[in-house]
Amino acid sequence: MAELRSFIFIDRLQPQTMCYLGTWIRGTLPRSSMASQIIEIAPGLDIEPLTDVAVKHAEVGAGILVVERQFGYLEIHGRTDEVKAASAAVLDALGAVATDAMRPKILASTIISSIDQQHAFLINRNKMGSMALPGETLFVMEMQPASYAILATNEAEKAANIKVVDYRMIGATGRVYLTGKEADVRQAAEAAETALQELS
Repeated sequence: MAELRSFIFIDRLQPQTMCYLGTWIRGTLPRSSMASQIIEIAPGLDIEPLTDVAVKHAEVGAGILVVERQFGYLEIHGRTDEVKAASAAVLDALGAVATDAMRPKILASTIISSIDQQHAFLINRNKMGSMALPGETLFVMEMQPASYAILATNEAEKAANIKVVDYRMIGATGRVYLTGKEADVRQAAEAAETALQELS
């Protein structure tokens, strides 16, 4: 039986969080303010029959379907009622409830004030979102399971005027990079940490 690693409901995808997804997903593009459900399971291939259940059960778009080394990932989006219906069907197929999902564990959470131009350059070489600029404050966060990175990013963006530089939600751990003014970044960091801690 598949292990439910994460079962994350996002009520409203924020613009930067959504646009970042659009830089690498190969499925249906979501839109800002859509609801979204992210499901991470092990073993990875078990995500395939669950995708079949989700897309046949309700009018949802599938943005992510990834089978990684150990884990499988599905992201669906659409109207709230449709996303919830598809998600409930997936849980039924698993014989699980949402609270069976692993709780997020924060591995690192750091604020770096006024980053140097060399540091900004190095960050930007690997980014897919906005650019980190010298003098901005940087917030970095790492967590397990990886898919909780999208929740942390979305909640941070809701809470403060920050830039989404990068977030990685697939793999052994998830990572988040956010920049902006010091006060905004601190507010965003608190929101990101709180979102995960409330699920722990």
